Amino acid sequence: MTPTIVQEEIPLRIDADGVIRIGNTRVMLDTVVYAFQDGATVEEIVQQYPALRIRDAYLAIGYYLSHRAEIDAYLRDAEQQAERVKRENQARWDTRDLRERLLARQSTRE
Repeated sequence: MTPTIVQEEIPLRIDADGVIRIGNTRVMLDTVVYAFQDGATVEEIVQQYPALRIRDAYLAIGYYLSHRAEIDAYLRDAEQQAERVKRENQARWDTRDLRERLLARQSTRE
């Protein structure tokens, strides 16, 4: 008997902030891809993120491998945006002596 080939739906969605998430979880595709690139197996990734179904994790990695250039561009854009936000926040708030101020505040409470 010949099996029926069924087109699987890729369990990826883009949330309101433009972040790609896996299935109905809050786990970001970025997280899974970076772990995979670092040598983690899908099983190890699912152990780290129990909300993920192993099937969804495999499909997400498969999608990444089939669309590597597009996803790598998405990841680069996300990294650049994070760096931009970090620079903006650092420019907005002076944190040079933050540790000392927090320690001083803590010592006055004790």
